[in-house]
Amino acid sequence: MSKDRLIYLPLGGAGEVGMNAYVFGYGPKGRERLILVDLGVTFSDMDSSPGVDLIMPDLRWLEDRRDRLEAILITHAHEDHVGALGHMWHKLQVPVYARDFTARIARLKMQDAGQDPAQVRVVGKAPEALELGPFRVQFFPVAHSLPEASGLIIDTPAGRVVHSGDFKADQTPCVGEAHDPDMLAEIGRAGVKVLLCDSTNVMNPDAGRSEATLIEPITQLMRDAKGMVVATTFASNVARLKTLALAAQDAGRSVCLMGRAMLRMTQVATEAGILKDMPSTISPEAAKDVPRENLLLIVTGSQGERRAASAQLARGNYMGLSMKEGDTFLFSSMTIPGNEREVGRIVNSLSAMGVDVLDNAQRRYHVSGHANRPDLMQMHDLMKPQMLIPIHGEHRMMREHAKLGLAAGMRATVVPNGSVCDLTGEAPVLVDEVQTGRIYLDGSRLIGAMDGVIRDRLRMAMGGHVFVTLILDDENESLGAPWAEIAGLPPEGRSGRMLNEVIEDELEEFVGRAGHKILADDDKLNDGLRRVVRQVVMEEIGKKPEVTAVVSRLLSE
Repeated sequence: MSKDRLIYLPLGGAGEVGMNAYVFGYGPKGRERLILVDLGVTFSDMDSSPGVDLIMPDLRWLEDRRDRLEAILITHAHEDHVGALGHMWHKLQVPVYARDFTARIARLKMQDAGQDPAQVRVVGKAPEALELGPFRVQFFPVAHSLPEASGLIIDTPAGRVVHSGDFKADQTPCVGEAHDPDMLAEIGRAGVKVLLCDSTNVMNPDAGRSEATLIEPITQLMRDAKGMVVATTFASNVARLKTLALAAQDAGRSVCLMGRAMLRMTQVATEAGILKDMPSTISPEAAKDVPRENLLLIVTGSQGERRAASAQLARGNYMGLSMKEGDTFLFSSMTIPGNEREVGRIVNSLSAMGVDVLDNAQRRYHVSGHANRPDLMQMHDLMKPQMLIPIHGEHRMMREHAKLGLAAGMRATVVPNGSVCDLTGEAPVLVDEVQTGRIYLDGSRLIGAMDGVIRDRLRMAMGGHVFVTLILDDENESLGAPWAEIAGLPPEGRSGRMLNEVIEDELEEFVGRAGHKILADDDKLNDGLRRVVRQVVMEEIGKKPEVTAVVSRLLSE
């Protein structure tokens, strides 16, 4: 009997929408050969990670086993699947495989991060196959909200694993490959041991709609709008960009694309021969000379990103263009859970300008790129897997998806981030837990969740900051009174006095009564100074601030 085992370990994307990173392994326990599927990001918010640019999965478990990693496979070019590649590749240093359009985006990610773009290699769709140690991997096309999205057929000595990737049941997607039930059934007929399947829209009971259904209502919107129209969607949703541009053209509007990510995606899709018959666009400079009623701006920032074009227009202007009363702003997108507050700020700012804001509340101007509940059931029927492992979704979504599989007679379980699942037998078994976490891109530096940087930033945001300076001579006598500088705190406390003056008086009293042992010991002195400051601020303001104490000692010559 073979002692080899087939395992699955999500390092990101299982219990959240974003930051996808899925590990598969086959071989003797502790010596499995490994592959990594996707390496994506999620986005920060001011509540939990202020100032952070991007959030990525912690790959330490995989780094420690880098000698056993065969390759990284990227299913498609969305940020939550490829966005971390350039920042994290140096930790793994193995070949990267993707289909042509995705590979082009992946190479740009590598190039932007100073990595070698030649490490990204193009692979064709099935039947072309990659032989990666014990894995034979084929990419198969699925419909999604950008071109050349793929699922994976992963054949192993323990059986066939199918990774659905992100998909929708759209047979008229406008751009990209259509949903093909016959092809999926053919994959299933070979015998599928495990299906790992997108769970994002499992709560939606209605069958998914096609991208083609949007053309008519968006065109009518463009015709009826009186002023300028601004539309935002995911920059990677090339089909939607084309739909919006065609609708504008039919309504006699010139089209201007705004936002680096949108321009890059359009350029790459055109170079790859995927984006055909796209109406011509004009520059922001030329757009200033077009009458408002004849102009459409397609802009980035559908999720409320502060630096994107949508947010800047909501704050006043972007690249010399601004919105005013009578204009229309269209969210041709869905709001990812967690981004509601940021999107709401933009909506309210635009409303205050007199701009009419439209979203997808009536399901007229957006269709999801993910399969709804009936479409997932169809995928189950086509694949007929022995086991179902829900992926790509919040825990409640994956749990609901597992229930759906169990009701249909499949063995199913929820495998959250950090759980090692043995897929070798007739049912999935959770056999181990590994440490997972998050890595933050903070400016140009990668920092760990446990490094304390974000924790300190949050503490300062919650409680403010006090900077204390004390100078002592070589006899441990104070040279002048301590002084305090405050930030992020009210200038006056409950006593009616200036807060920094109250702090300084209490610090001076503390230093005056401190014994020689405390004054001679930097650690004890710093602890004492910080304790006094926190007590004072709590009494005066009701806050516990972060405190930095600097003790300088001047030595006599």
